[in-house]
Amino acid sequence: MSVGFAYLTAVLFPVIAGLYIWMRKPFRKWKSTCTYVGVALLVSLLFSVYCFCLPNTTVELFAVTDKLKVVFGLDEMGRIFLVLTEIVWLLTGIYSFSYMEKERHINRYFGCYLVTLGVLVGLCCSANLITMYAFYEFLTLASFLLVLHEQTHEAVMAALKYLFYSFFGAYCALFGIFFLLQYTESLDFMPGGILVSTEVMEHRELLLLCLFFMILGFGVKAGMFPLHAWLPTAHPVAPAPASAVLSGIIVKAGVLAIIRTVYYVFGASFVRDTWVQYAFLVLTLITVFMGSMLAFREPVLKKRLAYSTVSQLSYILFGIALLDTVSLTGSLFHVLAHGFIKVTLFLCAGAIIHQTGATRVDELRGIGKKMPVTIWCFTIVSLGLIGIPPTGGFISKWFLAVGALESEMKTFAIAGPVVLLVSALLTAGYLLPVTIRGFLPGDDFDYAKLKKEEPSLFMTVPILIMTVITVLLGICPNPVRDYITEAITLLF
Repeated sequence: MSVGFAYLTAVLFPVIAGLYIWMRKPFRKWKSTCTYVGVALLVSLLFSVYCFCLPNTTVELFAVTDKLKVVFGLDEMGRIFLVLTEIVWLLTGIYSFSYMEKERHINRYFGCYLVTLGVLVGLCCSANLITMYAFYEFLTLASFLLVLHEQTHEAVMAALKYLFYSFFGAYCALFGIFFLLQYTESLDFMPGGILVSTEVMEHRELLLLCLFFMILGFGVKAGMFPLHAWLPTAHPVAPAPASAVLSGIIVKAGVLAIIRTVYYVFGASFVRDTWVQYAFLVLTLITVFMGSMLAFREPVLKKRLAYSTVSQLSYILFGIALLDTVSLTGSLFHVLAHGFIKVTLFLCAGAIIHQTGATRVDELRGIGKKMPVTIWCFTIVSLGLIGIPPTGGFISKWFLAVGALESEMKTFAIAGPVVLLVSALLTAGYLLPVTIRGFLPGDDFDYAKLKKEEPSLFMTVPILIMTVITVLLGICPNPVRDYITEAITLLF
């Protein structure tokens, strides 16, 4: 199999499979639907594994002009995001087999689910700015239908809000790309940047403005202040497995796009000690604190988790903005840790809703007695999100804090760890009450009416697997850390 055909197949197979199941008549038996989707997810995983094993080469599919080209290639950075995407997509798909059984529009849901996977694979495999931007736009259109799935008034309005915010952000990024065309010889990603040195000296301020617009635009998908409001509106209205991949994976598209922009297009040396770096750092710290505060005050469980995503994603962006090897290692480690943790939290929330119908935190009294396995998993990954060992969240936040303290930016070396610590305390304040209420309901709790309400194995097993992965990332972090270190070696 040629390299170009391998990349194309990895992208197009889930898209074609998704369109097929979307357009065909519903299967007569639910098992047939699950079998088809399961096979499609497994085959997609195999194609991605094949691409993962390919050498670091790029393949040009076609070109409109010398700079407007569609180019595929998978480097270490793309592999990190691809591994996370495929694992989470497979496990959440299995979870969906039980969760979505009684829902409406099943074909459309699984069709969009597979199409979105194909687009994400294309985003991870993009080797230049044009290809990445095209898949970034396609991702908005594909995931928009996941938000819209319930077709209630609330879902429609949330989906439209998501669409408008995403398009505005994409157009901000496009503004920067238009200007970049004049100051680069190629838009292919290159560690250290692709700017022509002579042009940088003459048009530095204009290029900095382009960079800021691109960070702000791609930051919309990552929920960065001030364009974060779509996220806590859109994620809670989607079905739980869709909310899980939205909060755990799809928002990481914004993170990947910002990493590519800062380190592979402009270069860390160009960004360092500029007003753009300072503005970027300020926005991330505002988002970290604000997201945690809003989550702490939110009574609806899924919306609380959505606000948490706003905060936790800016942990990642803060490490990126510091332009330091240690902090960037923490950011990329948190990409993986947060992905598994947040997906697990949303799947646990979905299991609670599916089994009991409870949506608010104050309705979860005694839930640990009814669903002990689910709530224990919720508790363990919550500790990871707070940053308590032995979980992956502790490792990533340790690197972020150390990177900030070792940085030469004195103000942010102090402000960064302080904000991260306060946010961690707030995270404990909005997640652990679920555990406390769940396992310690009080003496007046009616134990006589207590009955076990654990979900099916299709829902429980994915939750357990991702909980185990969260712990393994904390117990055995070295292989992942070493791979990340190799991925960022050439960026500085």
